[in-house]
Amino acid sequence: MTKRDAIALMKKDAGITSRQAEKAFVQLLWGMKESMKNGEKVTFSGLGSFSVKEFQARIGRNPKTGAIITIPLKKKIKFTPSQSFIEELLNTNNSKPAQA
Repeated sequence: MTKRDAIALMKKDAGITSRQAEKAFVQLLWGMKESMKNGEKVTFSGLGSFSVKEFQARIGRNPKTGAIITIPLKKKIKFTPSQSFIEELLNTNNSKPAQA
């Protein structure tokens, strides 16, 4: 699914214009990014949670030369799916979810 597909689905299911759907989608993503930048976990019930995991700087070795190097601090985005999402994905019944 692409951004365009998601916006089209939102437009159709919510009965709103493409512009309204795009604005809502962009704001959702912006809010997620801002929350994660501030160190907050973003959780969607029934989907999972997004968080930023920080890996501390450490000492390592260059595998080619054997020289000792410093591996800098690194941040990665982590997604942890909810149990219900995992079960739904593994279930062969691909029915559409009920409307909220």
